[in-house]
Amino acid sequence: MESDHWPHGSCDGAGRGLARLRNRASGFFESLSIAELARGAQRHLWVLDWLRIANDYRTFAESARENRSVQVAREAWLCALTAFEVARSLSCPGDTESAGLADKVDISLRGFEDDAGPAVERVKIDCFGEGTLTGFFLPVFRHGPSAPAVICVSDEEITLGSMMSRLLAASPRRNMSLLLVDAGNSSVRRTFKPEHVLQCWLDYLAARPDVDAQRIAIYGEGAGATQASRLALTDRRIAAAVCDGGLLTPVMRRASLRWMTGFEQAAHDGASTGPSLPSRRMSCPLLMAVGSRSMVCEQDALELQAGYRQAGGDCSVVVPNRIPHPLGEVENFIAVDDFIFEWLDSKLGAARQLGPVTYL
Repeated sequence: MESDHWPHGSCDGAGRGLARLRNRASGFFESLSIAELARGAQRHLWVLDWLRIANDYRTFAESARENRSVQVAREAWLCALTAFEVARSLSCPGDTESAGLADKVDISLRGFEDDAGPAVERVKIDCFGEGTLTGFFLPVFRHGPSAPAVICVSDEEITLGSMMSRLLAASPRRNMSLLLVDAGNSSVRRTFKPEHVLQCWLDYLAARPDVDAQRIAIYGEGAGATQASRLALTDRRIAAAVCDGGLLTPVMRRASLRWMTGFEQAAHDGASTGPSLPSRRMSCPLLMAVGSRSMVCEQDALELQAGYRQAGGDCSVVVPNRIPHPLGEVENFIAVDDFIFEWLDSKLGAARQLGPVTYL
């Protein structure tokens, strides 16, 4: 091998299996260092390698489809989506290597949808007679009575395509159905609050015979984490929430106050501007993923958790291993996705209980 880090110098090749590719990608993230990410040439080389791997899997998926090997094609599409997402996480704005990456992801998503059959259901519902909502329902991969379900909410920064690329590939490890929605992209009038729109999706899931209405959770990323918090605060049908815990609104209000009053420098010098805890607390178990998933910092998350635990509430925190570099930071999204599904299993099913704070 030409480098200590896979995949450079050795293309994994198509058809080796989704689980193996995800394990190798996770190991690749864990082996990265700040010094290596700071070298632009090395980072560009990794992006090109992962794009090549993604294209290999995409070609293999198209070939398997022609040979009527639908199951093999599905897995190859998921491998392609995983590799594309690794390349996206390594790339920075303006990188020529990642030009057209969103289009390639969309092509792979459409390819997977075409080959998935009943594994992906495109859903359209009416929202208060004011517009149409569109989402994707992924039924649980097992037969039996009604199963838990999770509403997964994306936003403008963390797109539905990016969320689907990750969560579809993590789906073989889940024990619940998923409903993936883009809360910021609907024909519903803006006069409706985002949590009211999400309630339409909650009503839809609760009415499905294959969904256990007592075990419906909400999971939001980016600004979607704030919308997930609002739904969990206003609707007691939510059994668990992966969200920002209601923290973003008071944090933004505090930052705005510092800007307007000129106290920004005092805050930088360590002066306290008061607690950032929200005035309301949700009754269901909640998990806060520190960082880009919810835009919540570790200190605020731990403060909120302490308040919940003092009141006897169920609040967990996961802190991803984020590797900074001059143009941003990289996190092992595979480890985070796997942990979130494990936490949801622990709250909606019979999986083992997890610790209150987890560092990945």
